[in-house]
Amino acid sequence: MIETIRAIPMEMWNTLGEMAPYLLFGFLVAGVLSVLIRPETVERHLGGHGLWPVVKATLFGIPLPLCSCGVIPVGASLRKHGASSGATTAFLLSTPQTGVDSIVVTFSLLGPVFTVFRPVVAGITGILGGFLVDISENDKGSGTSKQPNCEDACCNPAIHESAWLRALRYGFLTLPRDIGKPLVIGLVIAGLISALVPDDYFSGVLGTGFLGMFVMMLVGIPLYVCATASVPIAAALIAKGVSAGAALVFLMTGPATNAATIAAVWQFLGKRVVAIYLGTVIVVAFASGTFLNLVYPAGSGMGIPHLHGMTPSSMEAIWSIILLVVLAVALWPKSGRRQSMAEPGADEPAFVLPVKGMTCEHCAQAVRRALLECVGVASAEVDLHNGTATIHGDNLDILTLRNAIEALGYNTHEGDDRIK
Repeated sequence: MIETIRAIPMEMWNTLGEMAPYLLFGFLVAGVLSVLIRPETVERHLGGHGLWPVVKATLFGIPLPLCSCGVIPVGASLRKHGASSGATTAFLLSTPQTGVDSIVVTFSLLGPVFTVFRPVVAGITGILGGFLVDISENDKGSGTSKQPNCEDACCNPAIHESAWLRALRYGFLTLPRDIGKPLVIGLVIAGLISALVPDDYFSGVLGTGFLGMFVMMLVGIPLYVCATASVPIAAALIAKGVSAGAALVFLMTGPATNAATIAAVWQFLGKRVVAIYLGTVIVVAFASGTFLNLVYPAGSGMGIPHLHGMTPSSMEAIWSIILLVVLAVALWPKSGRRQSMAEPGADEPAFVLPVKGMTCEHCAQAVRRALLECVGVASAEVDLHNGTATIHGDNLDILTLRNAIEALGYNTHEGDDRIK
């Protein structure tokens, strides 16, 4: 019993050592992408009707490091600014399944086969689901894109911040803050599975066919787990006998679906799109999982690296410590962790609205951006920790402000708004 308890942190440390250098590199690349690919660029290319906006939405979404919670407000913003229902659905399907950070972690823990399969399957899911939505709805009137009034550091010359500083801030603060908690939970679950479950246990219980994939789907669909955090869990399941196809089903359904995502899609795209959304994920997951099982049957190894097989143990420890420091700094509670621009209109009257449902920095960014587009708003501050939005400006219309926030899928009616 004591040995088993000791094995849990050891397995967590081993997994952390394997993924740390790749995840840190992924953070850096994600930061660079956040500077090079702005939301305005995405929105400008996704308007119109037909297959091409769906394909572009999918291609935009695959490398972006947005989890299933962070992608919801971005998807709502895309829809608001002229993206078709099909393009919005394609973005919502492809983006949370993978990202540059999860791709490099997949290579470190699951090898080259899964590294190729994940973005390819995400692309197929996005294009298929978006195309089905596109042909099922008379959506041709949504092609006129309204350009947003972006006033962040990326577009405002009054806010002086170098591109590299913005990239580093996003890659090593914002992104780790968003995925840090799910990542730690994923490592804990992986450690528990590795230490407590006997080798090849699942192969005897679930087999290597349909049943294993079906169980992984039932686990993955309602579960909230980001694309990166799902990788160590999948690696631990494979080590205990879960088939490659079943693991792929989990890697797809876990990040792409959860109760919050389904509810949000229902709200701003409708129940028909939800049905197509879930149906596409399920069908593509089973098809791709079956194909992967045929290509790499049980016991073939699938090119999955062995623990300690990729970097020396001393280097693993160094990279692990660096990663832990990055996560600790990002997750450390701080006051003033807000998306704000207080210079203009700071002395003007302000509404303070409750904003319920925000879970990450992407949510706060999306809320602030939506508020800045409202008439009369001079500045906006969104406090993720306290769940509030403070809006400065003249002739502010409370109903308009509420509608702008609720269009993204959040609730503004829990608590009283007040004027300072």
